[in-house]
Amino acid sequence: MLTQEKTTPLAPDTARQTLSGAEMTLRALLAEGVDTIFGYPGGAIIPIYDALYDFEGQLNHVLVRHEQGGIHAAQGYARASGKVGVVFATSGPGATNLVTGLADAQIDSTPLVCITGQVFAHLLGTDAFQETDIINITTPVTKWNFQVTEASQLPEALAKAFYLARSGRPGPVLIDITKNAQLQQFNFAEYQPCTHIRSYRPAPIVRPEYVRQAAELINQARRPFVLWGQGVTLGQAEAEFRAFIEKSGIPAAWTILGAGALPTDHPLNVGMLGMHGNYGPNVLTNECDVLIAVGMRFDDRVTGRLDKYAKQAQVIHLDIDPTEIDKNVATTVPVWGDCKQTLPLLTALVEAKTHPEWRQRFEQFQAEEVAAVIQDELFPTSDELTMGEVIQQLNELTQGEAIVVTDVGQHQMVACRYARFNHSRSNITSGGLGTMGFALPAAIGAKFGRPDRPVVAIIGDGGMQMTIQELGTIMQTGVEVKIIILNNQYLGMVRQWQELFHERRYSFVNIASPDYVTVASGYSIAGRRVSERQELQNSLREMLDHPGSFLLEVMVTKENNIFPMVPQGCSVSEIRLR
Repeated sequence: MLTQEKTTPLAPDTARQTLSGAEMTLRALLAEGVDTIFGYPGGAIIPIYDALYDFEGQLNHVLVRHEQGGIHAAQGYARASGKVGVVFATSGPGATNLVTGLADAQIDSTPLVCITGQVFAHLLGTDAFQETDIINITTPVTKWNFQVTEASQLPEALAKAFYLARSGRPGPVLIDITKNAQLQQFNFAEYQPCTHIRSYRPAPIVRPEYVRQAAELINQARRPFVLWGQGVTLGQAEAEFRAFIEKSGIPAAWTILGAGALPTDHPLNVGMLGMHGNYGPNVLTNECDVLIAVGMRFDDRVTGRLDKYAKQAQVIHLDIDPTEIDKNVATTVPVWGDCKQTLPLLTALVEAKTHPEWRQRFEQFQAEEVAAVIQDELFPTSDELTMGEVIQQLNELTQGEAIVVTDVGQHQMVACRYARFNHSRSNITSGGLGTMGFALPAAIGAKFGRPDRPVVAIIGDGGMQMTIQELGTIMQTGVEVKIIILNNQYLGMVRQWQELFHERRYSFVNIASPDYVTVASGYSIAGRRVSERQELQNSLREMLDHPGSFLLEVMVTKENNIFPMVPQGCSVSEIRLR
């Protein structure tokens, strides 16, 4: 099991009580600060649901329509709130329906605790009804997992689960509880949250000599460039990051998960990196002399062809996960540690500069991109609506105050590039795994996590049909989510690749859709469909002003490609504007 330090119990009233494993599980959730659970009951987890009946008013359970919707909702909750997301599922198909969300959470570093029911311990390995070896299935896509077969194991296992999920580089944890362990009564003394595991170091020791070396490189640089990722947000280091770039005067670009850690309109924010990122940040990656990566992992969608990526630059990499350093890009100076701790140390040593000539290079490329791409996307002269102008109109109405949850595809790239974000934890999307169907349930979870902020889901017509049943969750809970479907009647990103690289051989990308407004009406959700430019702004305003959830279907041009684009297998400096 684990070795942990003794701490003051969070639930002293439970001392010396005889409790069932099911009740103890729910008390542990309360002790860990859980307020919301997403889940779907089934035979193997009935004892926990039976105990939950007595926790009304203490734990809010959201009944989803599919376990995949449950785990994506928990992801949205975690990403919006900064808390650990919690999901319940039964054994067999209930548990296996979590696997996609676990893989998504693992690669995007989202803290989750998934609790699955399991058959009685004496039936394990017998191919009992709805028995699946979920531990071996989920080992590759969890930070840790564990099967509980005796009720007495639960306090320690759950404490470890929450500690591992939220500490260091966050991630998903799965606890599989056999039915007998849920039913068993045991003498429960106290619940102790885990604060230490002997073999686990969530944050590596900061080495001051590496911080000094990094500062020396930065101070000598003529063309320094900062790339930041979600690690800034996960480390709650937004203020420290801003202080670093403002003192050093270094232009900074973001990965798709890093968006929002620095406001979109900050003068040193030069845009998005990657395959469909901005022109200047991609090209100038291969012209900078010092590249400073903060809380990002050099994903292939950011780097393009690795053997042609930033070969001229000396690389400084700040990361809490030592396995990410040198994994893809060779590092000149590694700065291990939590960036909330390492950034202030670095800021204290860097010299105050402005780099006017270097920053002007980014402005020149931005002007070229505006003329070639952005002007036509945001302010088109054609009769057909574009995805970009929908996002632009949304910006004018929300003023960067909304949480924007995107699905996967062309609309995702457009929304992430053009949406305005004034606050951290405002851009929620499936980054590393690219999971279609993510947005609708994730938006539901985000609203439960941040009920004080407007939540807008941007979804394509393909992704919407993957988890459309979660409209039922909206209907039953009354949660307020604004849904924009950008309908181009294609699986747009695949169609774009088929056009550009497969001689327009459109193979199974033309997708038919239901009447979304009518479907929404069947779930008691208001809706509207718009295809004319003169109706767009009023339709968006009606959606945002409506007291409750609202579905707005926008018919956009069918074959509009998303540029800039770094073709697969090419260098970032080979990015195309057309």
